Amino acid sequence: MRISVIGGGAWGTTLAQVLIDNQHDVLVYDIKETNIQAINQKRHPFFDTVLPNQIKGTTDLEEAIAFSHYYLLSVPTKAMRIVLQSMNARLKEPSVFINVSKGIEPDTLKRVSEIVQEEINPEFYQGFVALTGPSHAEEVILRHITLLVAASLDHKLAVEVQQLFSNEDYLRVYTSSDLAGCEVGGAVKNAIAVVSGACTGLGLGENARAAVITRGIIEIIRVVEIMGGQRETAFGLTGIGDLIVTASSLHSRNFLAGKAIGEGLSKEQIYHEQKQTIEGFRTIEAMHHLALKHNVELPMITMAYEIIFNGLPVEQGLKRLLQRDLKPEKIH
Repeated sequence: MRISVIGGGAWGTTLAQVLIDNQHDVLVYDIKETNIQAINQKRHPFFDTVLPNQIKGTTDLEEAIAFSHYYLLSVPTKAMRIVLQSMNARLKEPSVFINVSKGIEPDTLKRVSEIVQEEINPEFYQGFVALTGPSHAEEVILRHITLLVAASLDHKLAVEVQQLFSNEDYLRVYTSSDLAGCEVGGAVKNAIAVVSGACTGLGLGENARAAVITRGIIEIIRVVEIMGGQRETAFGLTGIGDLIVTASSLHSRNFLAGKAIGEGLSKEQIYHEQKQTIEGFRTIEAMHHLALKHNVELPMITMAYEIIFNGLPVEQGLKRLLQRDLKPEKIH
């Protein structure tokens, strides 16, 4: 099968290698000429690895659109609408959208599946799948064993994507009908990873990190249910699984961004130094709006918002969390 990868960054290029390993034809599109030059020279644009000879890249969106009607979306969520609008103007047939970006739009609280349906004309929309789960591109590019989930309201399409990406060597994909739960879990875990990183930056130790991860699952559950997902999904690969891999790893840019916050850097300084998008910051902003809108308690995410966006000192935010009323532990 032919697949166009829209976004030749760390994850998009890595998944292009997966598809080539699985005997599919791939064309990678990216707006950055340096990324495409590297890809066409068979070098990964972010990692020191050699890519398969079959991989091809282009900076011509028209060429990428014409190559296939299956599109793997691997662009930052802040650019998603702009990219989809450009695609929509060039589409000529019903198309399948496979999204691998994890985020929620702060102003609208929309999931990527909802953004795609808003921006793509109905006659060009064949279906949507979220391919998500605990996965570092740094490991997948080396073909380390990884498990993902293909979530869609269309079961046949979820199975098709499952078969596209699964192989017997290193990648296994499950399916799920809980699209909302999988999308939300994959996004909100980035916010918790920022909090976990901040604790590490402060030197608080493993006890604090375990507390953040565990209580973070509670906050993920609350958001999943508010946004129409099933609480059981939060205990699977796209919830606790994704949180574990993100909230304590130096491969995670959200964890590293939080660590920098804990060490005293501002959001602006981190954006200046960081080469890739920090989806966790945008998700924290989105969850702050959601907490206000629905009057839901998200103490760690709310405090992270005050620290990152309003300049509250990290130590003061931590003290406020510890001064909250004592209560029983309940998973709700």
